[in-house]
Amino acid sequence: MPTIAEKILSEKAGKEEKVEAGEILECEVDYIMVNDITGVPAFEVFEELKLDEPMRKELMVVIQDHYVPNKDVDSAEQAKALRDYAQRYGIANYYEIGKEGSGICHQVMIEEGFAAPGRLIIGADSHTCSYGALGAFSTGIGSTEAAAALATGRLWFKVPATQKFVLDGELKRYVMGKDIILHIIGDIGVSGSLYKSQEFYGTTIRNMCLSDRITISNMAVEAGAKAGIIPPDEKVFELLRGRVRGDYKAVYADGNESEYEEVFEYNASEIVPTVAKPFSPENTVPASELDVPIDQAYLGSCTNGRIEDLRIAAELLKGKKISREVRMIVIPASKRVFEHALEEGLIKIFLEADAFVCGPTCGACLGGHMGVLASGERCISTTNRNFIGRMGHKDSEVYLANPAVVAASALEGRIIDPTELELWR
Repeated sequence: MPTIAEKILSEKAGKEEKVEAGEILECEVDYIMVNDITGVPAFEVFEELKLDEPMRKELMVVIQDHYVPNKDVDSAEQAKALRDYAQRYGIANYYEIGKEGSGICHQVMIEEGFAAPGRLIIGADSHTCSYGALGAFSTGIGSTEAAAALATGRLWFKVPATQKFVLDGELKRYVMGKDIILHIIGDIGVSGSLYKSQEFYGTTIRNMCLSDRITISNMAVEAGAKAGIIPPDEKVFELLRGRVRGDYKAVYADGNESEYEEVFEYNASEIVPTVAKPFSPENTVPASELDVPIDQAYLGSCTNGRIEDLRIAAELLKGKKISREVRMIVIPASKRVFEHALEEGLIKIFLEADAFVCGPTCGACLGGHMGVLASGERCISTTNRNFIGRMGHKDSEVYLANPAVVAASALEGRIIDPTELELWR
């Protein structure tokens, strides 16, 4: 009675018999994703292999997103090299900054129909696990592994043990998928799912919008997970209608809890807006327990840059001004999200609140550009990591939170629970 991860890996390995956790399988992959940081090394290694067989270019998705717009000569040269490789090998699935379908890689993979239930997708970026929200087995790999898969269309995997997370109950106002996953990571720790697959169930998950589900799967890797999978339902199928590339088959576990290494159960109605303090995603506290002054508020990234995230922040910011002591940066996750935000008037709300808004980029999330922190500065951020120096200087601090907490904190100039903001105003 296998889990979703076991079923997908077994099918992609062409095995009819049941596979076990810990077994090594060689599997056919559906897509290989690289970006402007990881793509060039992957192409270089592929060329070093000097194979007689042609590249499996139909599997390749190449996305410029981390250092765009290019911040200096080095990043410009890197982007040019990736562009040249894509042209030389005739990569059809190439996404350039500003062009149709462009954006942060994980949002693009979903919007452009590459991610789908039952698929095995690898990406040279650790947050490739995001596509588990659509019922895929997706996981991050290195550039060398990407090169091997480019050459053969296959890659070996160790079948992970699976943990089951069951969340029931109605969420409080301003509690989102970010709070769910931060609560779980705070409970089990950043090594609590080391090389395991997480599966998420319960009424809370079923009632969630896809954006919140993607946030949960995106941060599964922050607990060490190989994948974070949510069984697909009608919300997923509706998203994929007219969007998905090719056929797909939804995969479900057989429901035998004995197959799971561990089962965790949570009453979601007890979860509150949550913040991860420096310098770990497991260092979580209720937002209401903090009263920390901030210098920057960041709304965006592959974790929380979707239209639903922008809407809830705009709801809080409408008709108000960001604190004079705070700069707020808003980064939609894709060109398409940016366009939707324009159509709905959200960008106007952000600009009138004195936020800085720009096109999709990963820059600030990894301390690259477009929002790097100086020594001693603090940022409340919707991103996924808050390690030492993650968004800039080693003596800066990053606090992780949901979009509502980020927006409310930007208004007050300090970290607060957005419920408190409503009570005061």
